[in-house]
Amino acid sequence: MAEPAELKGTTSARARRWLRRTGALLTAAPLLAGVLQIPAAPGAHAQPAPTQAKASGSRTVDVSVDSLTPTTPSKSDTLTVRGTVTNRGDSTINTSYVGLRVGQPMNGRNDIDTVAKRTGYSPTLDGTEVAEKYEQKIGKLPVGISRDFTLSIPVKELHLGANGVYQIGVSLTGQTKSRPWPQVMGIQRTFLPWQQTAAPKKSKLTYLWPLISTTHLTARTGADEQQTPIFQNDDLAAELAPGGRLQQLVALGKNLPVTWVIDPDLLATVEAMTKRYEVQGQTDEDTTEGRGQAVAMQWLNDLEQAVQGHQVVALPFADPDLASLAHRGKNVTGALSHLQSATALASTTVDTILHVKPRTDFAWPVNGAIDSSIVDVATSAGAHNIIARSDSLRETGDLQYTPTAARQIGGGNTAVVADARLSTAFTGDMTRAENATLAIQRFLAQSQMLTLQAPDKQRSVVVAPQRMPTATQAQAMAAALGALSGRWTQPASLEEAAKAQPDPRATQRVPGARSYPATLRRQELPTDGFRKIQQTQSTLDKFEVILTAKGRVVTPFGTAIMREMSTSWRSDPRGSTGFRDSVQAYLQGLTEKVRLVKKTDVTLSGRSATIPVTVQNNLLQPVELRLVLRSQQGNRLAVSEPQVVTVQGGHTQSVKFGTTANANGRAWVTAQLYTVDDQAYGPEMSFKVNVTEITSTVILVIAGGVLLLVLAGIRIYLQRKRSAARSGEDGAGNSEKQDGEAAEDEHAEPDEGERARALVPGQPSDPAPDTGSQSADPSGSGEKVER
Repeated sequence: MAEPAELKGTTSARARRWLRRTGALLTAAPLLAGVLQIPAAPGAHAQPAPTQAKASGSRTVDVSVDSLTPTTPSKSDTLTVRGTVTNRGDSTINTSYVGLRVGQPMNGRNDIDTVAKRTGYSPTLDGTEVAEKYEQKIGKLPVGISRDFTLSIPVKELHLGANGVYQIGVSLTGQTKSRPWPQVMGIQRTFLPWQQTAAPKKSKLTYLWPLISTTHLTARTGADEQQTPIFQNDDLAAELAPGGRLQQLVALGKNLPVTWVIDPDLLATVEAMTKRYEVQGQTDEDTTEGRGQAVAMQWLNDLEQAVQGHQVVALPFADPDLASLAHRGKNVTGALSHLQSATALASTTVDTILHVKPRTDFAWPVNGAIDSSIVDVATSAGAHNIIARSDSLRETGDLQYTPTAARQIGGGNTAVVADARLSTAFTGDMTRAENATLAIQRFLAQSQMLTLQAPDKQRSVVVAPQRMPTATQAQAMAAALGALSGRWTQPASLEEAAKAQPDPRATQRVPGARSYPATLRRQELPTDGFRKIQQTQSTLDKFEVILTAKGRVVTPFGTAIMREMSTSWRSDPRGSTGFRDSVQAYLQGLTEKVRLVKKTDVTLSGRSATIPVTVQNNLLQPVELRLVLRSQQGNRLAVSEPQVVTVQGGHTQSVKFGTTANANGRAWVTAQLYTVDDQAYGPEMSFKVNVTEITSTVILVIAGGVLLLVLAGIRIYLQRKRSAARSGEDGAGNSEKQDGEAAEDEHAEPDEGERARALVPGQPSDPAPDTGSQSADPSGSGEKVER
C-alpha cells in the first residue's frame, strides 16, 4: 500500500499550476506563509519512523494497475494503463487525479528487485508526470470508495531514451481537509521494457511447461475381468474439464515455444479415466461410478496434438521426491530400487499414450534445490542432467552477468541451472488482475535486463516454474512468453540448454547438505514412511509368488508404491500417511484371503490313518503353495512329506496327510503354508491328535462276535432243513402250524449274530477334494479320523 507524500519543494508543472489557480494564496499572506513553512510542520520528513508507518497504513490510496498494453511497446504504439484507485484513508480526498510517472532506466537486475519492493513515494526516485492532458480527473474520492481509471498515452510522449527497463508509476494526487495542498496519496510502480531494435545477441530461453498432478488412483481395483480402477475422488475430472487447470495448461502450451515436462503417472491416470472407473466412498464397499470419461479422452487427444514438434521430458513415474530419498530414504533397504523402476516405466508410459519418445535423463528436485546427496540419488537412476536453480547453485565468483545455464558438475553429469527470478515470477496469487499484470511486466523486465547485462555474450537461460501452476498462473506465464516476441530472446529446448557450452567462470561446485533449505527439509517424507513403503514391497513380493495371474496384483500395487514417494505429498503430509497405510492395509487383507481353515482336535484309532487339512482361497485367481504338516512328538506320531497344493479362486481344497502312530497318547501337530521359494506364508496352525491303539480285548470281542454269527447261521440252516423234510409228511394239514411258527419267529428278538454286527464300527470315507465354494468354519469338535 503506497504512502502519501507531499509535493513540497518540487518544481513539477502540476504543482506550479495548482499554485497559479489558487488566487487566495496570492492575497492571503498568512496562508501562503503556512504553505511555505511545510518543511517545518509535522510531515513525512519530520515525523519519526513509527508515525510514518502508521500514517501510511491509515491515510493512503490503493492504486491497482490491472492491465498495461502493449507490454513491450514500440515507438508508434499508444500505452494504455487501466486500473482502480481506492481510498483506504480516514478522510475524503478532494481535487484528485491519476497520472503516469516515468523514472530513469534500471541499472541492473537488483535495481528491479529494489523498485518492486518499494512502497513509499519518492520525488527523486519516482520521476515526473507526463503532460497534464493525459491525466484522468477523479475529483472527490470518499473513504472506502473506488474509482476506475484509464490512461492512454502515446509512447513518444514518454520520452524514452536508450534501450532498457524503465520504471513507470501510476499515482493519485489530491488533497484532504487537514492537508489542503497537492500530494501523492498513493502510487503503484511497474516496469516498461523498451527495445527499439532487436538485440545483437539474443538470449536462448528455455521454458519448462509442467504437466503434473497429485495422486488420484488407489491400489484397489474392481473384481471384474477388466479390473475397473478405483479413484480416491473425482477431482481430476474438474482439472481436465474446460477452464480447468490441466486443460488450460494444454490449451495454452500448444501455441508456445516450451519444453513439456510430464509426470507419466498423470497420463496413466487420465488414460484409466477414459474407460469405466469408480470413485471410492466412505467405506471400501461404497463406490460410485466416475463421470469423467469424455473430458479425459478429449484432454489426451488435445495433449497428443499439442506435444507434436516439441521436446517432451518424462519425469520418473509418479514424480518421486529425490530430496526425500537422498536425505531420508537411501539408507532404507530397497528404497532406491523404486526410483529405478519409476524411471524405466516413464518412457514406456509416455510412448504408449502420447506416441512420442521422451527424454528420461533429466531429474528435477523440488524447487531446483540440490546438494551432493541429491545429485548422487538422481544419477543412480540414469539421470545425467539435474535441473537446479540459481538460488541453490549460487554464483560465488565476481561475474557481473548471469552465466549460461549448463554447468559441468563432475562424473559426466550436468546441472542445468534455472534462473530463480524468472522461475518464481508467477508463484503468487494470479487471480487478481493487478498481480498478474505486475508479474508479467517484472518477468519481461528481468529477461531483458539479463540480455542487456552482457549484450556481446549469447547465453542460455532456463525457466523452471512451480510444478503445478494454477490456471491463472498458467495464463500469466503464457502472456509473458507471448509478449517476448523475439526482441531479446529466442526459444530453445531443454536438450539444447543442457548441451550449451558452460561458462568457465560460473560456479560448478555442488553445495553440501548443510546448505539445503530448512523449510524444504521439513516437508520431506519421513524415514519411517520409507520403512513402511519397504514393508509393503516385502508383503507384495511374498504374495506375488503364490499367484498365477500376477499382473492383476503386482501392477496396481507396484504403481501405488511409486505414488507413495511422490513429491506432491510435501503439501499434504497427513494424506501421505493415510495413502501409505491404506495401500498396506488393503494388500494385507488380500494376503489373508488365502489361509488354512482352523482345525479342532483329531482322534486316531489305529496305527496308520490320514489327516485332511483344508486350504481356503477367497481370491479371484488360483494360487499355488506348499503345505507342510509337522508332528511335535515325532516318536509318537509321524506324518508324511509336504505337498504342493493348487486352490482355484473362490474355493477350498483339502489335502490328506498320511500318519503312523508309534504309541498311544496325545501329539501336537502344526500346519504351515509356504511359498514355492520356501517362505512361510500366513500364520501357523496347531491342533491336537489323540492316538489310541487296537488292544487284544477288542480283538477277542470281534472274534466272539464272528463265532456267534457262524453258529446262528448253522442253526437257521438246520431249522429250515428239518422244516422242509417234515413238509412232505405232514401235508397240507400241518401248513397252518408252520405258518404260525414262522410268524412267531418274525417277532423274535435279534439273535447273537445281529448283536455282533452292531458292534462293528462304521468306516466313513475320507472327504473328497472340494471343487466348489465351501464354508470356512472350523471342523466339528471331537473329529475322529480312522484308518
